[in-house]
Amino acid sequence: MTNTALIFGVSGQDGAYLAQLLLNKGYRVHGTSRDAEISSFASLSALGIRDKLTLHSAAPTDFRSVLQAIDRAAPDEIYNLAGQSSVGLSFVEPVETTQSIAIGTLNILEAIRFLNRPIRFYNASSSECFGNTGETPANETTAFRPVSPYGVAKAAAFWQVVNYRESYGLFASNGLLFNHESPLRPRRFVTAKIVAAAARIARGSDEQLVLGDISVRRDWGWAPEYVDAMWRMLQCAEPDDFVIATGTTSRLQDFVSTVFAYFDLDWRDHVRLDSSLHRPSDLATSVGNAEKASRELDWQARTKMPELIDRLAEAAAATL
Repeated sequence: MTNTALIFGVSGQDGAYLAQLLLNKGYRVHGTSRDAEISSFASLSALGIRDKLTLHSAAPTDFRSVLQAIDRAAPDEIYNLAGQSSVGLSFVEPVETTQSIAIGTLNILEAIRFLNRPIRFYNASSSECFGNTGETPANETTAFRPVSPYGVAKAAAFWQVVNYRESYGLFASNGLLFNHESPLRPRRFVTAKIVAAAARIARGSDEQLVLGDISVRRDWGWAPEYVDAMWRMLQCAEPDDFVIATGTTSRLQDFVSTVFAYFDLDWRDHVRLDSSLHRPSDLATSVGNAEKASRELDWQARTKMPELIDRLAEAAAATL
């Protein structure tokens, strides 16, 4: 029998790659955005799958629209990738961030409970729940100490999922995903901002790239591999929570220098640091331990930073 999946937040980077993965596996795929009539679904179009999905309008903070979308799609699996997705923006819009993530997740859980159907649910949690990991990679037993409104909201949503799983027997799993990139990343994300600026400068632009703190260290992976981990979580016999990460960390400065070197440029000639771009609080180091995913999902990150940058830079150069 053909499975049906519903992706809340299908228009984003992860939503688009997940939709592509599920279509390739023979799923019927439904997706939502706040207004499906006017949304461009540019990421879906970039992957050539825009017309292969059934799209619905649904605001995650509106229980009625969430319930209607689930009822119409009648999914076997639901993937919650919706909500405000920028850590930096969460300091500017903490209320919208909290509502879209925490209330949005709660509405989906409550709709599944209300409909009383055997739906498997995946929730996109985040490495931001852990806060600063230090040099010890975080795993599923590491305590949460978020340092941003985004991280706080994701932590709240994580525990909602655990509560519904334990209280009502829902098949509900959390994926604690560390940073993962692709050419579909919006330019407001620093990695995409860096790659796009370096490509323009290589083509003759005399601009300077302005960045904040480049000493931070992150665990960067390849987004198409990470959505495969999402799918694997819902194929398990029992629901559970998993860290998804490469297990390696690099400084943002190293990311910058490697990107500019790809275009035969010295980053120091084109980058200016501005302390006003520093967040009120930020993570010095964020790195994850995905041994449980390797053991129970047969999943491992294959793409590490040097190859990741090659792919991002190659894609950026092709679009100029």
